[in-house]
Parts: sequence; C-alpha cells; structure tokens
Amino acid sequence: MITPSPLDAALAQYFGFDGFRDGQREVVQALLDGHSAMAIFPTGSGKSLCYQLAATQLPHLTLVISPLLALMRDQLAFLQQKGIAAAAIDSSQSRDEAQQVMADVRAGRIKVLMVSVERLKNERFRRFIAEVPLSLLVVDEAHCISEWGHNFRPDYLKLPQYRQQLAIPQVLLLTATATPAVMQDMARRFDIAPEHITVTGFYRPNLHLHVRAVAQADKDAMLLKLLARTPGAACVVYVTQQQTAETLAARLQAQGVGAAAYHAGLDSALREQIQDEFMRGDTPVIVATIAFGMGIDKGNIRQVIHYDLPKSVENYSQEIGRAGRDGEVSLCTLLGNRDGLHVLENFVYGDTPQQASIALVLQRIRDEAQHGQWEMTLYGLSADSNIRQLPLKTLLVYLEVQGVLQAQYSYYSEYRFQLREDEAALLAHFKDERRDFVAALLTHSKLGRSWYAFDFDSFLQAFPGQRQRAVTALEFMDERGWLTLETKQMTEVYAVNDAAFDVATLAASLYRQFQAREDSELARLQQMLRLFETESCLSFALASYFGDAAAPRECGHCLVCRGKPARLPAAPALTALHAVTLHGALVALHDKLGAAATPHLAACFLCGITLPRLTALRAARLPGFGRFAGYPFAGVRELLSVEMV
Repeated sequence: MITPSPLDAALAQYFGFDGFRDGQREVVQALLDGHSAMAIFPTGSGKSLCYQLAATQLPHLTLVISPLLALMRDQLAFLQQKGIAAAAIDSSQSRDEAQQVMADVRAGRIKVLMVSVERLKNERFRRFIAEVPLSLLVVDEAHCISEWGHNFRPDYLKLPQYRQQLAIPQVLLLTATATPAVMQDMARRFDIAPEHITVTGFYRPNLHLHVRAVAQADKDAMLLKLLARTPGAACVVYVTQQQTAETLAARLQAQGVGAAAYHAGLDSALREQIQDEFMRGDTPVIVATIAFGMGIDKGNIRQVIHYDLPKSVENYSQEIGRAGRDGEVSLCTLLGNRDGLHVLENFVYGDTPQQASIALVLQRIRDEAQHGQWEMTLYGLSADSNIRQLPLKTLLVYLEVQGVLQAQYSYYSEYRFQLREDEAALLAHFKDERRDFVAALLTHSKLGRSWYAFDFDSFLQAFPGQRQRAVTALEFMDERGWLTLETKQMTEVYAVNDAAFDVATLAASLYRQFQAREDSELARLQQMLRLFETESCLSFALASYFGDAAAPRECGHCLVCRGKPARLPAAPALTALHAVTLHGALVALHDKLGAAATPHLAACFLCGITLPRLTALRAARLPGFGRFAGYPFAGVRELLSVEMV
C-alpha cells in the first residue's frame, strides 16, 4: 500500500480531493519550502487552491488581496464550507461585523483574511494588521501590478512596499492572463526566482473558438441563431457599453429569450439579484459589460459570445475563460467587425491627461508642500486638475518612481461620532489625565442633531502633535462600544523629496510618458484585431500570445482549423466632418463653459468621453454629448484645434 504524502493527505482532509491539478503541487510545495511563488494558470483551473491549502499548513495568517467583493464572497463560502477559518473585511460590513473579524484575527481564530488593495490605504487597518503575525501575502489578479498588464491598477504598485512594512516573509502571485513581459515585471517586483514561477499553459481543449465576420446589421439574427444551439443553457453575451446591454437584453426578451442586462450603472442590490438568478439558472442569458464575470464560478456556462469587440486580447482570454469550467465542450464566438473600434480607442484617449493638467498638479505640489510634506484628496485633486482618478493615481506613482514624491501614509480628515451613552458616563470610564484628554476631544467636537464632528484644526492648536493620540482614543472608544465612529475624506500624505523640479520641463516629460502608454494601448487594439484575423489556428495563436509553447498547433475545432478564417468587415464610411457641424453640436457646452471649452475638452464632449469637469457639468445630459462617438477622437480634436485657435 502506498502511503500518501503529507500534502496529499492535507488535500484529502481539507478539500476531499484525491489528487492535484496540473501545477498545484509545485506551487504549494514552493510555499511550504519557504519561497515566494507565482502561479499562472488558466481561468477556472484551480489557482485559489494553491493558497487555500498552503494556508492550512502555514503557522500564521494568510492575507489575500482580492480585487472584487463578489470574488471574496465566493472564496469565503468555499473555505467555510471546507471548515477552514476564513473572513473578509469589506465596505458592506457593519461596524460590529468588522470589529468581530478583527477580534477573531487578533485571537488567532482566522487562518485566511481577505481584503481589497484599497483597504491597505486605511491607517486604522494598517495599524491593526501590523500587530498580527503574517505568514503569506496572496495577490489575486496579480497582473494588475504591472504597468504593462491589461488592467493596471496603480494601488497594486504599492504592494511590494506594504509587504516590506508588514514584514511578510512570503508572497504568492496569482493570475490567468499575463504575457511573458508581464510575468517578468511581476517577478522582479517581488523577487520571485524563475524556478518558482509555475505556468500550466493557456490552451483549453474544450473551448471551441469561433470568430464570425458579421456586419453590424446582421448581429442580432446571428446572436439568436447561436443561442438557439443551446436552448435554456447558461450563456454570457459581452458588449462594450451599458446602453447596448440594456437594449440588447430587451430585444432578446422580446424574442422569448430569458435575458437580463448587467453593468456597473445598475444599483448594486439589483446587480447582485441578477447575478444570483443567473447562478441559479433562473435567467439563462446575461448581456453584460466587463463589469460582469470576475468571481463568477459557474461550471456549466455553455456559450460566451462577444457581441462587440473586447478591450484587449487579455480581456478576451479572461471572458472566454468563464465558459466550460466543468470540462464540457463550450462555444466561444466573436461577432466581429470594426464598427466599435473607435469607441474602444476613445476609452484609451480619455485616460491620457493633458500637459496643462499635469502642470497644474505639479504646481499644486510646489505651492502646497509644507515642511517637506504635501497632502491631497484624490477626489478634490481630480476635480481641480480635470484628470480622471485612475490616471491621476498613475501620475502620482510616476512621480514616486522619479523620486519627486514618496508615499507616507493616508488618514481620514473627517471624523464624526455618535455617543452611545451621555458625556458624563463616557468620561466616567477614564481617570485623571486620560479623562481630561477625552474631555478635550468632546470640547473640540461640534455637536449636530445627534453626531459630533471632530475639529482637528482647533484640537491641534491646543494639542500640537497629538493627532495620532486623538485618533487612537476615538478608535478605542468605538471598539468598546461607547460611541459609534465614522470616517471619510481620505487624505494622502507624501514626502516631497525634490521640490526644485521645473514644472514645465517635468510636465512635458510626464505627458510624453502618458502618450507612450496611450500608443501602447492603441497598438494593443491592433494586435487584438490581428489575432482575430489569424490564418493559423486561433487557439494556438491565443496560447502563443501568452507564451504557451506547449499548445497544439492545430486544435481542429476553431473556425480557422475548419478552413474559415475571419476577415472583419470595415466600419461603414463616416460622413466627412466639418467645423460648422462640430460647433453646432457644441452650443450647449459653450453656454456652460464659454472660452474654457478647450479643443481637447470639446472633443471629449462630442465623442462621449467623460472627464471630471464634464461630470461636474452633468454634460451627459446636454445636447451634443457623444454625438460623434463613432468618429476617431484624434480627428475630431485635430479639427477643433485648428478651428478654435
């Protein structure tokens, strides 16, 4: 009789599995041997089990950075079902729920704690987790760390720094979509040795990949024909825009198809209801934007259909990866043409800040820095500079990389509390100097109808340098249940390492850096089109994009292997633009802004690209907004630049 290894025994004990999937054993063993590791596995192939099993064998807490609340909930339910003590701290919890989780973590009753990356910006959470022994940091969707990944999130760039601050000995990076260049970038940031990077391949033989060249007017008929192949089966139809999701779902319903729209513009409770109905099988077809899918672990999705072009090859790979997780044959069809290409390009242009906006941020740093420190709120700076929050975060990261700034800490600039007992009873909990200090907190708090607003400015005049003590005292009373504390208005604090920079020179350099990123993203779209028009096996071409050399050169079931390579129809010829036409659509914007409507801002308005200044004007409700969304943004802006000079 063969005695199972300790790892096999643990796998059977906790999960009831009689064997590892490809790559899982290598990753878990590397972690248990004391190494950091990276797992690049296809969607649905068991990445999560690598940290889940390792967590049961490691002595201290495993901290998991998860990108989405739905993903946390699914993984928590799975772990709890297996008897593994796991919890999350997230924005949906009440104060008492979050406090209970923290108490359980402190007491060592939790083996796995899940949080979002943004949670680490919370000074209260960082102080809490710094006191807890940690064995492992797990980064899910780890491609977000790399600036050259398809879903770069600047906050992820700080994870190596957080790891050092919290003295976490090991890291596990998990993703399904990383090109060789992105893998190298991820490994470099966390010092992961090549021998501890496990790539199991991207090819999934049960996914039949089809690209069908379809004119826009014929898409609905083709969609109905495809859905008829799997009547009543679970299907996801991906679209680019929220309005398309609504109108297409309505058309399908009119044809007797059980369909629902899903996008980020819906109320969160409604989104959760739609997702639950899909998971139960009550609604077989979901028409969704990219807001749907991450964290969805439904094994029997028989079709994934791209009604519109995806945003990138990586997005396409992720989205088709939600099909056929039960191993059964599933159909992944792209209804391809070039009609929506300009819409995708316009998303890219909207994330490139203007040089003048970058200069404004730099000037604010110069003007507002005091004693080598600069403070800002992201929302306020975004509104003032007219830079979207994501590219603004990227700009600040660029400044950190160049040594101009160094992130120090974050704090809530607004604290308010509601007493659960009267002031006399609260003060009775303390003696002597501590009682006097709590009394001072109440003195420097303005009582509204039932909530006190703590006035930091007046308090710090009376108690210089005592900010941290005040925050600690309020948190202590909140934990004891003597008051209810609420915080908001996150303020980021940076050290200004180089205040001698020339604003104009640095702004020009940073603008070129953003333009290079813009060019890279636009080139990524063209690379995607080339993939969909490949003359060789589509499955092999997709696997090769991600560096998978083991995939078969011919899958035998994609349309290319069946002798039907696609040629995506060109978009219909656009009516030539004239300055008179453009200006006629700008009347409402000019009424609001006058001369402040720069060519760039006006072009964003006409092409339906949202910017903070346009959002503040509620521009989406004005006549003319998005009227030329189907036109190349660069051409609209160029024509306006000539005419508005």
